[in-house]
Amino acid sequence: MGVFIIFYFFALRVAYAQDALHQQCPLEWHKRNGHLIPDAPESEAIKKLNQDYSKPWRSEADADGDGVENEYDPSPYDWRECGYNPFGTLEFLSWNHSWNNYKYNNERLEKIVRLLKEAGVSYVRVDMLWQDMEPEPNNWNFKKYDYLVNLLTQNHIRILGLLSYSVSWAGKDWNYPPYDNATFVNYAKRVVSRYKDKVKYWEIWNEPDSPVYWVERDEMKGYAQLLKESYQVIKESDPSAKVVLGGLTSEALFPLKNIYRNGGKDYFDVVNIHPFTNPLAPGRLQRVKVIYKNIRKEMVKNGDGHKKIWFTEIGCPGVKEAVKANGWWEGKSPTEKQQARWVREIYSELLSLEDVEKIFWAFFRDTKEHFKNGVDYFGLVRWDFSKKPGVSAYKKCVRKWEHTKQPR
Repeated sequence: MGVFIIFYFFALRVAYAQDALHQQCPLEWHKRNGHLIPDAPESEAIKKLNQDYSKPWRSEADADGDGVENEYDPSPYDWRECGYNPFGTLEFLSWNHSWNNYKYNNERLEKIVRLLKEAGVSYVRVDMLWQDMEPEPNNWNFKKYDYLVNLLTQNHIRILGLLSYSVSWAGKDWNYPPYDNATFVNYAKRVVSRYKDKVKYWEIWNEPDSPVYWVERDEMKGYAQLLKESYQVIKESDPSAKVVLGGLTSEALFPLKNIYRNGGKDYFDVVNIHPFTNPLAPGRLQRVKVIYKNIRKEMVKNGDGHKKIWFTEIGCPGVKEAVKANGWWEGKSPTEKQQARWVREIYSELLSLEDVEKIFWAFFRDTKEHFKNGVDYFGLVRWDFSKKPGVSAYKKCVRKWEHTKQPR
C-alpha cells in the first residue's frame, strides 16, 4: 500500500510538472515569436498557401513543423517562426561559378545539406543571385534555385533568401546599385512570387554600408530607397513574408541612423547586423555586446523596439596552423580548436541578449582561394567536407538549447 501511495504521488507530480511546462510554452513562444502572430492580410496569405501546398516537414501533431505541437502553438499553421530554434549559418549554396572554384554542383549540394542537417542547422542564408536568374533582360532561369530550395525544404532546413547583387546589364558592376531600381524590384518580385510557399524571409542586399558591397557612398540614401521599393513589392507578392534589413557591418550604428534619417523605418521587419570581432582578443564578447546595445538603443529611439535582431554573419577562421599567409582582417587567424571555442561562446552567451532571435555562423564550409586570406577558412567544414572541431561545438550548442528551451 505504501509503495502504491508513493507511486501515485510521484505520477501526480510528473503530470503536474508536465502541465506546468505546457502552460509555459505559449509564454515562451510569445516571448520569442509573438511578433509573428499574423495580422489579417498575413493570415489570408498563409491560408491560401496552406491550401495550395503541402509542406514536407509537417506532421499531424505539428502542422507547421516548427517543433511546437499544435496544442501549445499559438500559430499552428504559420511556419515562419521555426519554433524556438535560433541556429543558422551562412553558406554559399548557390555558388557554382568559375570565380568561386565551382563550389557546388548537385552532388556536393546533397553532401553539404546532409552535414547541415546533422549539425542541427535550422536556417541557412542563401545568395539568390540576380546574375544567375536573369543573366539577360527578361531571360529567366530558375532551374538551379528550384533544385536548391526543394532540397533544403525536403530536409527541413528553412531559408533566408538574400536578394543581391547587380547583374552586368543592370548596373556598373556587381557591387554597384542598379541604374534603375525598377529592374531590381522586378527581380525581387519574380523570386518572392516563385518561392513564397517555402521561403518566408528575404534580405535586401548584403552589407550595403560597406564600400566592398555597395561602392557608392551616399549615407545610405540609395540603399534606403531600394529597400522601400523592394519591401513594397515583396509584401504585395506575399503579405506573409518578412523583410530583413541588409546585414550591416560591425560599424552598423551610423548606417542604421542614416537608414532611419532617410525614411527607411517602415520598410524592414528584422534588423540585421554582422558583429565580427577578434575571438583571440580579451573582451571579445563585450565588443559584440556593445555593438548590439548601440543598435538596440537606436531601434528603441526610433520606435522600433518591437523588432527582432538577427546576426546573419558572425564567425572567424579556423586554421590547422596559424601563419602569416592565412591571417584575416583581425590579424592572426584562430586555430580550428580556437574557432570551436568561439562557436561555443557565441551561442552560449549571445542568445540571451534581448530580442536577438537568430544567429548565423559564417560560414559552414571553407572556400577555396576565393578571398585569398584567412576568410577562406571560416567554415566549420573544410573544403574537402571533413569536419573541424567547430561542427561538434555547434551541434552541442543546438542540443543544449533543445534540452533547455524546447517544450518536451
